[in-house]
Amino acid sequence: MKKILIFIVFSAVAAVFVFASEQQKGNTEINSFSKSKKLLDKVIYGDEKVRKTFYCGCSYDRKQKVILEGCSYFDAKNHSRSKRVEWEHIVPAAAFGGKLKEWKEGDPQCVDSKGKRFKGRNCASKMNKDFQFMQADMYNLVPAIGKVNADRSNFDYGIISGEERAYGNCDFEVKNNMAEPAEAIRGDIARTYFYMDSAYPGYGIVNDRNRKMLEAWDKSDPVDTWECERAAEIEKIQKNPNLVLKNRCQKK
Repeated sequence: MKKILIFIVFSAVAAVFVFASEQQKGNTEINSFSKSKKLLDKVIYGDEKVRKTFYCGCSYDRKQKVILEGCSYFDAKNHSRSKRVEWEHIVPAAAFGGKLKEWKEGDPQCVDSKGKRFKGRNCASKMNKDFQFMQADMYNLVPAIGKVNADRSNFDYGIISGEERAYGNCDFEVKNNMAEPAEAIRGDIARTYFYMDSAYPGYGIVNDRNRKMLEAWDKSDPVDTWECERAAEIEKIQKNPNLVLKNRCQKK
């Protein structure tokens, strides 16, 4: 009987150890959003073959200028941000920073050169160490045409009725504080949400409102080769594996 009890206890401890070893860890390597953007640009997206914007699939050059020839995106008003690439948070910074004290209320040290106090993302970026790492997490960052990034803002993803094309042939819609991405990248988005939710628990990134949709997107758009290669390269730099992708890429 004693041997059985010892075996049960040992098994329980082993199970806890295995679970702990599989616990998703977040970014603790890079706390600078600016540094992450530079590394993504130079290392992860250094090859022109993969240097394409996330939402519209348009190529861009080493100076992060959108190559309009052969691009699905079109802007009749010729906005300046339509010509350049910016780094987009798939899970908006507001989704994990909006509840922080520095974001909501500010901090005594969040004062500009004119003595005026500020709050929001700028204050959280300056004063909250956890937010600095979350904001710089490269698994959550993708290149996007600046105007699309601006229009998406911090809106949730969802399905919008109709197929209005405000960006030429780029399959991306923004309406009523919601953004609808193309079917070909919905799985990428879902898996990024799952990663961020497990890496930074307690922020409600995946919740009752979006869980079913994200699960459906994950199934309808499975991982592809580039998604797995990108994650492997990010892991080399950021040190923490993306277990959501690693598990799916191993089954590929």
